[in-house]
Amino acid sequence: MQQLAGKTAFVTGGASGIGLALGRAFAEAGMKVMLADIEAGALETAVKSFSNDADIRGVLCDVADPDSVDRAAEACCKAFGKVHVVCNNAGVGGGSGIDDISLPTWRWVLDVNLMGVVHGIRAFLPHIRAHGEGGHIVNTASMAGLNSGLGFSPYAASKFAVVNISEGLAKQLASLGIGVTVLCPGFVRTRISEASRNRQDRYGPAHRPDPDSAAGKLAAELSELSQSGLDPADVAAQVLAAIRGNELYVFTHHSAEWRAELQERFDSILAAMDKAAANAAAE
Repeated sequence: MQQLAGKTAFVTGGASGIGLALGRAFAEAGMKVMLADIEAGALETAVKSFSNDADIRGVLCDVADPDSVDRAAEACCKAFGKVHVVCNNAGVGGGSGIDDISLPTWRWVLDVNLMGVVHGIRAFLPHIRAHGEGGHIVNTASMAGLNSGLGFSPYAASKFAVVNISEGLAKQLASLGIGVTVLCPGFVRTRISEASRNRQDRYGPAHRPDPDSAAGKLAAELSELSQSGLDPADVAAQVLAAIRGNELYVFTHHSAEWRAELQERFDSILAAMDKAAANAAAE
């Protein structure tokens, strides 16, 4: 999508962090924007923070609830007509490691991070296909969706799934003029480490690992790294360029350490395939 001015973008997790930065980037490109978020106060503040000449609206949305996403999609279409860019960006961080596996936390993280993406695609894709003007879907994953550095983690599991969903979706939508981008950020200055503030009651109280445990120490380290991470505006600029260039992957960081982790994983996979081929040849 080269021409964005006058078109409409829908962004979940739009009241803060990467979502709010995406909204600002779209507005600066001349787009109409619907920010969707579960946090009412933050959403109201976010909408008011835009300049008066920007066409920005806000809608409450719990991405883990398909009915809530459907209502938000209907509100967006009613407000702006056609929707062209959908950013399934809302996400939460959470994990319990191997010492204290919390099933409610697994359900919460997967419902928001994975099913939230599915709900967004299901709600908007028929509409984008029907208007025939093309479009773009952006799914926020993570570098954690490409390596196993977090260990046994619902967050990493959800992001691995989002990467796969995006790759498969891109193949199926290419002929329809609808692009797909999967955003795989590293550490970005967001409030994801505070995501439990919006944890829905149906998932029970937030799981808080012992600060002295391995999981507790990892959570503290990740929170500190996020606070010193990349400016969300820089991430949004990369996403905007990817939409215009119809790029599937956006990596916000390029550290040698992360590249080495990916290389090790890919090499292990290919080595196992070579072993299988050798075993078959020897039979």
